Amino acid sequence: MKAAQIIEPNKPLKISEIDTPTPTGKQVLVKVKAVGVCHSDLHLWEGGYDTGDGFMKVTDRGVKFPVIPGHEVVGTVAEIGDSVEGVNVGDDVLVYPWIGCGNCPTCEKGDTNLCEAPQSLGVFQDGGYAEYSLIPDYKFLAKISGIDLEGAASLACSGLTAYTAVKKAISNSPENILIVGAGGLGLMGVQIAKALSNAKVICADLTDEKLHKAKEMGADHIVNTKDSVASKNIMSICSEKGVDSIIDFVNAPPTVKLGLSVIRKRGNIVLVGLFGGAVDLPLVSIPLKAITIQGAYTGNYNDMIALIDLAKRGVIKPIVSKHYSMDEANTALEDLKNRKVIGRSVINP
Repeated sequence: MKAAQIIEPNKPLKISEIDTPTPTGKQVLVKVKAVGVCHSDLHLWEGGYDTGDGFMKVTDRGVKFPVIPGHEVVGTVAEIGDSVEGVNVGDDVLVYPWIGCGNCPTCEKGDTNLCEAPQSLGVFQDGGYAEYSLIPDYKFLAKISGIDLEGAASLACSGLTAYTAVKKAISNSPENILIVGAGGLGLMGVQIAKALSNAKVICADLTDEKLHKAKEMGADHIVNTKDSVASKNIMSICSEKGVDSIIDFVNAPPTVKLGLSVIRKRGNIVLVGLFGGAVDLPLVSIPLKAITIQGAYTGNYNDMIALIDLAKRGVIKPIVSKHYSMDEANTALEDLKNRKVIGRSVINP
């Protein structure tokens, strides 16, 4: 089968023919129809994350190169192991990629996405930048029908991450939510926030084109953060009281500073993005304003099932704006890095 591998960080992906895996036991071989191109793939390709006081290598987290990236995988079951139940050859499936060790209390509770010894597809084991993807257990598959398959790919990560972040953001019953970043996650976040709450949704980004798309997706207000009075504009929208909840899908020093400048007393800040860096935090303001600052990673399998249901009912509509062939995998990553993608892009092996 043809596959694109990261051989070493910051080097072009190697696109070559490798052996097609054969499933055994509970394993399932999926013929990939589409795989989403995610910022997490970029971090994997770059070899790590900027922590603000250094560079955290993915190899220090257990990643081993070479690896086939791609964790937003949708396709058709091509072959099954002899212990697989409830899944048949020919089924259209969405792959849940956030696999854990399977033995710890967190995994036993079903939160494999939060396992401290992760085995995530496309990160710690080969993923979907290939014609076929070997799924280690059929329980990580969800049958899908009635929705666009390519759009469904994004539900495994960007949609799932946005869903988790929104659930945390609405825990304080906000009157308004500020969504920072109108990329694939932000646009999904706008739709989910409108579906799960009655909050007024404000979307902030650097790019007018993305902000206009956010408006189409249901944002009540849009703010370009290039404007020197962006924080003043946000405060005006909130009747000068500040924002009840903020979801920062960028999580860079400038966006976090913006959030801290407009958060309301008792407000809730959810940090999602992995842009990296560091900020000086005015510590006294945290207790005085009684604000909550928390992280959101991604969701569990049941969250993904709930998200699929929202898509089936037409409540959310994943946006796929660009398609690439396997041979264009490097271009797909470069385009994402250079902010040339609105919504999500996919590779079609």
